[in-house]
Amino acid sequence: MSRRTLLHLALLAIAVAVPLLHDTYYIRFATQIAIYGMAAVSVDLLLGYTGLVSFGQAAFFGVGAYATGMLSLAGLHDALLVWPLAIVASIVAGLIIGAFALRIEGFHFIMVTLAFAQMVYYIAESLRAYGGDNGFAFPRRNALAGLPLVNQTFFYYVVLALLVATLYLCSRLVRSEFGMVIQGRRDNERRLAALGVPPFRYKYAAFVIAAAIAGLAGALMANHARFVSPALLGWQASGQLLSMVILGSAGTLIGPVFGAGIYLVFQQVLSDYTDHWMLFFGPLLIARVLLVKEGVWGMIVQALRAQERPAPLPAPEEGAAE
Repeated sequence: MSRRTLLHLALLAIAVAVPLLHDTYYIRFATQIAIYGMAAVSVDLLLGYTGLVSFGQAAFFGVGAYATGMLSLAGLHDALLVWPLAIVASIVAGLIIGAFALRIEGFHFIMVTLAFAQMVYYIAESLRAYGGDNGFAFPRRNALAGLPLVNQTFFYYVVLALLVATLYLCSRLVRSEFGMVIQGRRDNERRLAALGVPPFRYKYAAFVIAAAIAGLAGALMANHARFVSPALLGWQASGQLLSMVILGSAGTLIGPVFGAGIYLVFQQVLSDYTDHWMLFFGPLLIARVLLVKEGVWGMIVQALRAQERPAPLPAPEEGAAE
């Protein structure tokens, strides 16, 4: 196996071993990293592979969370029913937003996705029956096939399994013909259209798939916190997800998960000392952009590739040909 594969297996082994610490705090924190890592993967599918810089991905994350919370308050607790419905709600939101936003490009696309996300945010704030801008809590987590997710270790393994499944399916997706097309759109959309491939339908499909992944992550976050609020849909949340992708490495899938871990660890450590921890995180993000072109994960992968390259053959000695 390559060293990169061994690194993936080592990270998975570390993730599986987290509950062995027998500390609820670390298990909950690892659960949060896995959930935000899944949401960051949805951003990477747009940014890293489709070339779409969306500033509204938190809208789908929040829609999934709100759908889960509302269904739970309505008495539906079966995860096999609630989570698919939350994904469907995010898909519907993705279909509506994508139908308008994807018709424009560049900076205007960023602003339109931001505008739609803020619209969803204010809709959530107007839901007085569900706490308005204060949000709402629900009494217990969903149950998976009759098994309650109240045990934090069991819930963590469910989230980890879903994250691994998402990474696997996305890796198969980006290596398929569909993935080649969306990457072609990222590199040169005009050339793709000249070849007779309609770029809109492919980037629309990628946009909706990313919305579905974010919706599942939102459903998991609602269960993790047992609390839902409009803060999950704000532009700040979209900025956090973009920061995780940029910090980790765009176009790598696993890099955003790694970036989510770095971001949340940085936040957790510095927030113990100051409420203005972003003053310290900002320079870190700027340094990453200026000094580490490929991101933290990309830098690690490049180092592994350099070690796997065969050593150059020694130069022939003078006179050997004679």
